[in-house]
Amino acid sequence: MPVINLTDLRAALPKGARLLGIDPGRRNIGVALSDVELRLAGPYATLRRGRLAANAAEIAAIARREGAGGLVIGLPLDMDGTAGRAAQAARDWAHALSTATGLPAALWDERLSTATVTRTLIEAADLSRHRRAEVVDRAAAAHILQSALDASR
Repeated sequence: MPVINLTDLRAALPKGARLLGIDPGRRNIGVALSDVELRLAGPYATLRRGRLAANAAEIAAIARREGAGGLVIGLPLDMDGTAGRAAQAARDWAHALSTATGLPAALWDERLSTATVTRTLIEAADLSRHRRAEVVDRAAAAHILQSALDASR
């Protein structure tokens, strides 16, 4: 499956299909899920990063179970908006994940998503360091997906 722009991804979704937000980290993959109206995103799961085939199978199973028809994958651009090595690695991984899951994907700028979520978890939720570590990846995925949904309305 191709990696396409977000507008085309939304247009290609069947009515009532959800989107999965994916925050691919070095150790964990945060997963978020939209509602069927594509208005709200919520944290869903944290997966242990491993072999692509295993992670793709987990993500495809979530997509089937939850009725998701596409992926929004975080793209770690540099602070000046340019694409460095991390962004190219994320693009390559997104193409491979899209192909392995059979789901179309769009990339979305994830600059500062984890930092923003961590700050919110400290200030608003007053979570301990251990509890933050458990939820930050899926919360960052929700942040990425929500910003993509908001921008594409």
